[in-house]
Amino acid sequence: MAGHSKWANIKHKKAATDAKRGKIFTRFIKEITVAARLGGGDATSNPRLRLAVDKAYEQNMPKENIERAIKRGSGDLEGVNYEEVRYEGYGILGAAVMVECMTDNRVRTVAAVRHAFTKYGGNLGADGSVLFLFKHCGQLFFAPGTNEDKLMEAALETGAEDVINNDDGSIEVITPPYELVIIKSALEKMGFKAELATVTMKPNNEVVLTGDNAVKMQKLLDALENIDDVQEVFTSAVIDS
Repeated sequence: MAGHSKWANIKHKKAATDAKRGKIFTRFIKEITVAARLGGGDATSNPRLRLAVDKAYEQNMPKENIERAIKRGSGDLEGVNYEEVRYEGYGILGAAVMVECMTDNRVRTVAAVRHAFTKYGGNLGADGSVLFLFKHCGQLFFAPGTNEDKLMEAALETGAEDVINNDDGSIEVITPPYELVIIKSALEKMGFKAELATVTMKPNNEVVLTGDNAVKMQKLLDALENIDDVQEVFTSAVIDS
């Protein structure tokens, strides 16, 4: 599958993530807390928790913050009880948008999400309206110039599902969602270090947006990202700058 400005989009996303480190920490705390509550506080037997902790450490989140979130989720400490909720809708030119939240107040969250969609030219849809357009998976991105044949051989050996060579030379390795950390570690031992590793909802088809449409779509995505209860925003839109 070809990618439009894929590598530029990856670097932009990574830079934006680094710039929002304070908010990222809050999101990690929520994810770690919920993961521990649902699957227990032992990361070795809880793949979702292991992934959340690994991502938190990658962003240099203090160990004591991580341990406190695990204890809160496991019931050893009192704290806010977050629940997961997903909102689905459409943006510019019908690009699919999926918004994953963790909240202690659904009324507040849905009002904020609906406002962002309405203000920036999108439409909030019903549950399931765009979910079928995405695949839940792990995604590892490797820089242009990486040896595709050797990476493909290594990736498939470690249990990856697919290897995608994008038009700009970057390479994606697709993994089962909660095996991302294991496969990422195995590839690093083989000499392949990913520039970005994430569990995502990968769109089955992309909608390339340029010019004013790209600007409008970016405003919608930014508005959704800036909502405190929002954990992740996934879209089929590709902003081609």
